[in-house]
Amino acid sequence: MAEMSIFSIFLVSILANNVVFARFLGICPYLGVSKELSTAFGMSAAVLAVMTLATAITYPVFEGLKALDIQYLDTISFIVVIASLVQVVEIVLKKTAPSLYQSLGIFLPLITTNCAVMGTALLSVREELSYFASLVFTVGSAIGFAMALIIFAGIRERLEVRHVPKVLQGAPIGLITAGILALAFMGFSGLGS
Repeated sequence: MAEMSIFSIFLVSILANNVVFARFLGICPYLGVSKELSTAFGMSAAVLAVMTLATAITYPVFEGLKALDIQYLDTISFIVVIASLVQVVEIVLKKTAPSLYQSLGIFLPLITTNCAVMGTALLSVREELSYFASLVFTVGSAIGFAMALIIFAGIRERLEVRHVPKVLQGAPIGLITAGILALAFMGFSGLGS
């Protein structure tokens, strides 16, 4: 990915290497917060903020660890950065958007353990991207996560008002829908080659 243009990195991170559909990261919030579009938009914005800030901070942290020849501490360092950022986002949402804060519920603190956030931060340094390319990759990944979440939430809202056989109601139809969306996104897999 290091030799790709910035636009290609952005596009591939949204579509071909979508964190949810291609890398299977962030599945817990994807399934848990996708019942309503409003909640999906809120979670998407929170993940975009945390993911972008996390990469903006963890990239220089990794470079510092590498300079000290202790880059094996990258995972623990990244966890501390991400957990701190989530706390800040949680405080800001609680003060500025209390209804969104309430609707996100337990899933907001779970951004700390959202493997899409951690995975994106780790992938950007492991792919040896430049700082700017890492940020582009991260924003694209966050947009891809948001796109997956919002599409899924829209479909789930529509399914609530449709006739679905009783045996498929709830989680079964949700998982079938998620699988179909993942298959649809596989069509973009040639983009990353």
